[in-house]
Amino acid sequence: MIFANLAIIANGQSIVGIWQLTEEKPCVEQQIELSETEKELLPSFGSSTSAVAKMIRFEPKGKGEEGIFTAGKKKGADKEPFRYQLSGDELQFLDKKSGIIKERFIIDELTSVTLRFHKVGRDCEMRTLRRVE
Repeated sequence: MIFANLAIIANGQSIVGIWQLTEEKPCVEQQIELSETEKELLPSFGSSTSAVAKMIRFEPKGKGEEGIFTAGKKKGADKEPFRYQLSGDELQFLDKKSGIIKERFIIDELTSVTLRFHKVGRDCEMRTLRRVE
């Protein structure tokens, strides 16, 4: 973990900034095999609502905010503040009051434009984010 942390620091990459969720792969999606009929019908089940974007803001002092932005609206809905900390290649989400670790994720990739991580113990559950700011 020390070498992974040094690699992140050496590259000068920081998690601080605004990120947009571009891809989320839950484990269930990978475990279920779709039938041919389901594969044919899947494109017709497109969203009937306007486009939405899930945004995550990581601030410098271990605070952040997560929200959903709808196309055509300037402000996000359901903004939820959170606390986080980085420990080597691990991203930890903390309880706001007690500071107890609620969720743990392993950072697989951190570049100037991409952040990819998965939940500890669940390699199949991957999230990919793209830097907006």
